[in-house]
Amino acid sequence: MSGTTTELNLEERFSQLGFIYTLSAFTNTPDAFKAYEDGVCTVITTDQSNLAVKRNGFSDPKAHTILDATISKEPLAPVVPHGDSQWLDLVKTVMMALINAEELGITQANVDDMVINSNNPAVRRLLGGEESFGQSDLGLEADAIAQAIRAVGNYGEIYERSLGENGIGLQRSLNLLWTQRGGMLYAPPLR
Repeated sequence: MSGTTTELNLEERFSQLGFIYTLSAFTNTPDAFKAYEDGVCTVITTDQSNLAVKRNGFSDPKAHTILDATISKEPLAPVVPHGDSQWLDLVKTVMMALINAEELGITQANVDDMVINSNNPAVRRLLGGEESFGQSDLGLEADAIAQAIRAVGNYGEIYERSLGENGIGLQRSLNLLWTQRGGMLYAPPLR
């Protein structure tokens, strides 16, 4: 898209690699993807999640490959209205909790068993079984994270269902947990 960081990132990266190319910049996303699908452009770049969504709408999605190449580090994240600090705290806390749940092996399928049977203090604290990480300060019930996991699963389950192979087909790559090869995703423990 014309005038975006995507355009600047492409120019910078291709220049570093010494690629010779002709840039076709567009003012709106539908025109850019139509030009690509019609063969006017041979390559298109934007956020990987956007590429995956748009590819799924092509007449033959399997004829298009999203390269396993990241040319910039511009993470996508939840957004809340400016000035709503309580909502911001809640969104950040739940996000961190769902990442921690994946790291701790808590899933939608085993959350109830973990609440009752886990001897791990981090698991019990996260799920509201003992101690607190400040749930009441946020206006949450002690078992709010257990409720969230029951409803939607941990971070990995959500990713797989929405963005991964069962969603739009986007590989997790850098979004893997930091404990997995190539992953960078981590959240501080909730205490």
